Amino acid sequence: MIVAVVIVIVDQLTKWAIIEWVPLYDRIPLNTFINLTHQKNSGAAFSFLADAGGWQRWFLAVLASAVSIVIVVWLWRIRNEEQNILTAGLALVLGGAIGNLIDRILLGHVTDFIQVLFGSWAFPSFNVADAGISVGAALLIVDALFFSGRQERADS
Repeated sequence: MIVAVVIVIVDQLTKWAIIEWVPLYDRIPLNTFINLTHQKNSGAAFSFLADAGGWQRWFLAVLASAVSIVIVVWLWRIRNEEQNILTAGLALVLGGAIGNLIDRILLGHVTDFIQVLFGSWAFPSFNVADAGISVGAALLIVDALFFSGRQERADS
């Protein structure tokens, strides 16, 4: 749970700094690969549903709340087990979901501010919460492929 709380705090602090100091849609090059920017995303990942007319705000808020509750219960159930990769993945996804949920409820959109560039191609802007969700999801996949259920498969 500490990992989730750290993700939420860092996410909210960085978003606050961007809102305070970077004008909307401005870009500040950090190097040839990364820009700081200030974007509003009223949709989900990659701006999916961004132009849906407003209903997506509450739909995505309810979805993030439900996912967060499921993850908290899951973490509680495995709290005494030695499943470090699974636990870390769940905690990162939880922190990211809550970080973006706070934005969605308070602002009506999620603030994105990291833009990665490859030549003339730009990856969609994201934030600390999104990074937590992405790394957490990758850890969940690694756990599912290589760790969870390994003993049960070996016993079969």
